[in-house]
Amino acid sequence: MGDSLGSLHNRPETITKSEYSPENTLRRRKAKSPSCSGIWYGPRQVTAINYEIIIIDDGSPDGTREVAEQLEKIYGPDRILLRPREKKLGLGTAYIHGIKHATGNYVIIMDADLSHHPKFIPEFIRKQKEGNFDIVSGTRYKGNGGVYGWDLKRKIISRGANFITQILLRPGASDLTGSFRLYRKEVLQKLIEKCVSKGYVFQMEMIVRARQMDYTVGEVPISFVDRVYGESKLGGNEIVSFLKGLLTLFATT
Repeated sequence: MGDSLGSLHNRPETITKSEYSPENTLRRRKAKSPSCSGIWYGPRQVTAINYEIIIIDDGSPDGTREVAEQLEKIYGPDRILLRPREKKLGLGTAYIHGIKHATGNYVIIMDADLSHHPKFIPEFIRKQKEGNFDIVSGTRYKGNGGVYGWDLKRKIISRGANFITQILLRPGASDLTGSFRLYRKEVLQKLIEKCVSKGYVFQMEMIVRARQMDYTVGEVPISFVDRVYGESKLGGNEIVSFLKGLLTLFATT
């Protein structure tokens, strides 16, 4: 995604990380060819932009790998790169796995289940160019950003967690738990080396460590739509893990 943006974006790329069951989403993109280029609207919008899409499948049993292999054949291995792993090994290691195969200067990370809409990618690129930011983070809690498909309980939990986090950590960003972000590749590598958290807290720690290391963060309002296919779960274990991670970050940052 980048020769047309000059030297600023020589070749950023998108990593779409499989949320364990995005197979139906990938089929939908394939069925809507040519829009399944995976970068917002289709080839006409990306012909001047140099990009690659890295799909990380953590051994999901739903056919994700097979569909991704079909996409790789259709669009070529220079555009669609399937980089599977045998089982779920954690979010941080998935990032490391993706970066190892990324060839560009910038990395855009997003969920592969259409919770994150690719239409926002051009805004991420524009924002980065405007402020020369090290990170551009999608935010659900600023401007015209929002969340769709969550019940009231989950919205309250999310807002409450974000409010507490802002008070304790003062991160300088309005949305800490979202994963739709653009990073300079070298910045992402350094942040991953510093981060030790898992799950939801990993995303939070990335922004907190970025502030510690004096990296600049810009924000783009996004609409988050709960999983188009499959179920998104937030149970007691996740909440307890989040609170433990939050207190750990508070004590160590």
